[in-house]
Amino acid sequence: MKTLRNIWKIAAIALLLAFSGQVFAQDDEGPDRRPVRDVFNSTLLIDQHTNTGPYKGGLELIIHHRFGTMQNGLKDLVGIYAPSNIRMGFNYGITERLSVGIGTEKNNKIQDVYGKYLILQQKRTGMPVSLSYLFQFGVDARNEEVFGNGYEFTNRLSYFNQLILSRKFGNKVSIQVAPSFMHFNAVDSTQWNDYIGISLGARVKLFNEFSVIAGYDQAFAIMPNLRPASREARKEVLIEPKPNLGLGIEIGTPTHCFQVFAAHYDKIIPQKSMVYNQNTLGEGEVLIGFNLTVRF
Repeated sequence: MKTLRNIWKIAAIALLLAFSGQVFAQDDEGPDRRPVRDVFNSTLLIDQHTNTGPYKGGLELIIHHRFGTMQNGLKDLVGIYAPSNIRMGFNYGITERLSVGIGTEKNNKIQDVYGKYLILQQKRTGMPVSLSYLFQFGVDARNEEVFGNGYEFTNRLSYFNQLILSRKFGNKVSIQVAPSFMHFNAVDSTQWNDYIGISLGARVKLFNEFSVIAGYDQAFAIMPNLRPASREARKEVLIEPKPNLGLGIEIGTPTHCFQVFAAHYDKIIPQKSMVYNQNTLGEGEVLIGFNLTVRF
């Protein structure tokens, strides 16, 4: 719980920073209400969604690739020869504010669909932040035997809800804070159905199209319907999610965005990534990943 309190303190500080500064700024000719451009360069910040999306009528192809961990060193060529995870997806801009996407992931054979709506957009003066709502659900397409007895199709479904709050500071620094709620229709005895999470992300533009990017996620199980004694007993078998941490570089152009990074999780679908990660930095469970976005 101490960790949870610290994370929410960080989120609260980020929110205060986001609403400070230019709220009442005006020049001699009146306020400039034009939107702030390029808060983030891509739909994704490593594995976090951003407020950015394809323009109206625009189509994006996104390829996610995660190599294996580096635990075996040169034997696996620092993870390149190890088992990898891949996702391929398409995003489409219905309007300037509403986008949708579909994708398929290799390891868990998850077919996912998402919708994202830009509620608020940061302006040069006036509105100090951007705010989006993201809804995503996944269908686990593995064999029925994976789900055990009493199989129903709904056992395959999981859901992800998130509010994404971001702000660009000057021309180089962008940050975002994103609380989330995740639900799994069916889990085994070591997991819980509902989780909340917090994600923190940042991009620092160094020069031209070259930037440094970073992301952090942490999820926590919700057990509101259990009595205290039952909750403590449940925690003895519950596998707590480990935090996700990623650090990398981004090269962005109007038609392409390439991100390469080091992280210690191999999941790609957000609810799986935040809830099921058990890798730790201390044990060398680090891997290289990249995202490639092509805009049409």
